[in-house]
Amino acid sequence: MIPFPEINPNIIEIGPIKVRWYGLMYVLAFVAAYFLIRRQGRARRLGLQGALLQDLIFYLAIGLLVGARLGYILFYQFPDLSDYLNHPLEFIAVWHGGMSFHGGLMGALLAGFLFCRRRRLPVWDVADTVIVTAPIGLFLGRVGNFINGELYGRPSTLPWAMVFPTGGPIPRHPSQLYEAALEGILLFVFLWKLKDLELRPGAVACLFLAGYGILRFVAEFFRQPDAQIGLFWGLLSMGQLLCLAMILTAIILWMFLPRGPTKR
Repeated sequence: MIPFPEINPNIIEIGPIKVRWYGLMYVLAFVAAYFLIRRQGRARRLGLQGALLQDLIFYLAIGLLVGARLGYILFYQFPDLSDYLNHPLEFIAVWHGGMSFHGGLMGALLAGFLFCRRRRLPVWDVADTVIVTAPIGLFLGRVGNFINGELYGRPSTLPWAMVFPTGGPIPRHPSQLYEAALEGILLFVFLWKLKDLELRPGAVACLFLAGYGILRFVAEFFRQPDAQIGLFWGLLSMGQLLCLAMILTAIILWMFLPRGPTKR
């Protein structure tokens, strides 16, 4: 067992104002996405530079934040949904915690689709350009989860198990770091190597959906299930069910992708 590195989740505290590491991770993720998108040849061909790219990032940020919050409430808080309906301000109370990647992904996809339709840009080409940067945000988000001591793993006797501040006295898997390595580093390297290949429009986006779904599905076996939901059929978590839906979606979309490689 190794000690949990107790890092203050707040970077700055001035009275009621707090700047948290987790929030900073979102900012860094969008900044990294901006610079990684603009350096791609496909982005230059599409004109995704300057103000147009900044507008796209803004759309994606709003879609992701709204989708992540609503997704968390719908997917993970459905047993207490009536509490949110009785106190509607809780829908936007992100400072109380609770963001869902799957909800954020759906929100970002919808926002990106609307942006492409409004600016008359090819949806699949834009999706392929943007999606290769998503694992950077996933990596930073999981590091933020680790700093917060949340979304920790199941009990473990491995040498690198940790006792998390809110996880009781039992050593647990640092599952946030597993996910940071798999969904963040590994998936980014895989997608970044694919970005310049002659693939069908939308292929990279589909491979992201399938790749994330598979890696997250595996990592969830080491992560503590959400207490308010537990495991379905004593085996699968909500996150794993959503990942199976992602993999199925990727397979269906692949079958309907446009034919022919994208012009570089």
